[in-house]
Amino acid sequence: MRRLLNYFLSGFLIVAPIGLTIYILYALLRWLNELFAGLSFDVPGLGLVVAILLITAVGFVAKSFLVRPFLIITERLLHRTPLVSIIYSSLKDLFDAFVGDNQKFNRPVLVRTSAQEQTFKMGFVTQPSMQAIHRDDLLAVYFPHSYNFSGELVLVPIQSITYLDLPSSEVMKFIVSGGVSRLG
Repeated sequence: MRRLLNYFLSGFLIVAPIGLTIYILYALLRWLNELFAGLSFDVPGLGLVVAILLITAVGFVAKSFLVRPFLIITERLLHRTPLVSIIYSSLKDLFDAFVGDNQKFNRPVLVRTSAQEQTFKMGFVTQPSMQAIHRDDLLAVYFPHSYNFSGELVLVPIQSITYLDLPSSEVMKFIVSGGVSRLG
């Protein structure tokens, strides 16, 4: 019975991540197709193609010098509207941190957590100076949590920081996987 349980657990560890990935992709494609379900013809994957084309078209139009002022006005309006500004600015900052021109998770560091202990945490410098709070000796480091969509921001003495010469994507994957993924 124990051997069967071990086989089951081994199989589960293989099938679960693959199955969940396929399910999430399937659910996303299905949702996109349902957006265009009112059309007189049903083409599998049409929703994905249309979504990619629309997003690309919006990006193309947004780069136009004629549309840029309207985008700036719209963004200012969203920033000034109570409650909407909190949601919009948080989401915009989050997307910019990962994808935008001003990516924030591009400087991985190793932080010594205690002067007495030999323990370290891996994170990302998000602000190289805390001059805004009159603490030039500190910088802001974000520590993502493993297997979670959260993290913590800690202000760390500069002398506790060691910059890592590793790709940010590998360090993020390493941290989020709880140290299971390989570095390098």
